[in-house]
Amino acid sequence: MTAAPLAIDLFSGAGGATQGLANVGFNVLAAVESGKDAAQTYRLNHPDVLLYEQDIRSLDPGIVRRQLLLRTGRLTLLKACPPCQGFSSLNRGKHDDEQNDLVLVCVAFIREFAPKAVLIENVPGLQRDGRFQELCDRLRSMGYDLRACVVSADEFGVPQRRRRLVVLAAKQILPQFEHIYELVPRSSRRLPMTAGERLHELGRQLPPKDEWHRWRQSSPAVRSRIAAVPINGSRFDLPIDMQLKCHSTALGAGGTPREATASYGRVKADLAAPTMTTRCTTPACGSFIHPTENRGLSLREAASLQTFPPSYRWSGGYDSVERQIGNAVPVWMAEALGRGVLASLKRRGSRWAARSSRTH
Repeated sequence: MTAAPLAIDLFSGAGGATQGLANVGFNVLAAVESGKDAAQTYRLNHPDVLLYEQDIRSLDPGIVRRQLLLRTGRLTLLKACPPCQGFSSLNRGKHDDEQNDLVLVCVAFIREFAPKAVLIENVPGLQRDGRFQELCDRLRSMGYDLRACVVSADEFGVPQRRRRLVVLAAKQILPQFEHIYELVPRSSRRLPMTAGERLHELGRQLPPKDEWHRWRQSSPAVRSRIAAVPINGSRFDLPIDMQLKCHSTALGAGGTPREATASYGRVKADLAAPTMTTRCTTPACGSFIHPTENRGLSLREAASLQTFPPSYRWSGGYDSVERQIGNAVPVWMAEALGRGVLASLKRRGSRWAARSSRTH
């Protein structure tokens, strides 16, 4: 009997990628996450994975490999999603953030494990940073063929518009493709889903007293502002007396909106939701008002739009869980990428060793 493909999840966060990879048959052996609350969330949902709760820069890849009783070259997939805030369009001018160097920390793990495939996910802005080219050069020097493309989560059936850079590298010649979605077998591709469909589905599945189906409590003034936003509307539909001063100063020449254009917007039920950010239940920070109700999205609703299952458990206070949700890799996107990795490797005749996943 063929053993399951093996994976390690670096910068795992709350476990969205691990969940997606596990859903398509990967045995995720280990993960690394330095955030206390995110690490506890990960443990609650993936208790069988060896989790290293520490700064990855203080972790010796060789020790990890030996603790896993894994020989070099045995690992199928190394997945990494380094912190991306420094590369985000929301953080212009901050590309010298020392956390940006974490992109290159992955190289030591790749060299130690020599996985069959590497999957790196980040914001598109990473491509503009010199560290991206350095990462690609190092991968090629280790014998990896690689492809990079920008995708949107809704192309994988996720009910959310979320543009991400995906880098796939393999120890073999990868098939040519214009879009990584082409690697996903047609029989396992998800159909497009709108935000309204996903929220309706969640409503049927939620228990009566789900502890995370709660939303940010707003002041009376903010509640009035939310109530004044019509279905499919935004802050531009607010009466003059409800407009915020900061919004009027965010206009460019000729009164053209320059920034904060999504603030106090409703999620459009007939479209994919906007990107779930680290403030994804805060109406002042984006189009995060419920499609029809006069409130922001609940934490559970935001997690559902990130395609976490309704039973997923969370740890930490409200703000921490909101950040964990916004930072996560959408589960269904990780599923699709995992399927693409497997299909790509199998297409070239790669075979998984038949021995137990935890033996030499």
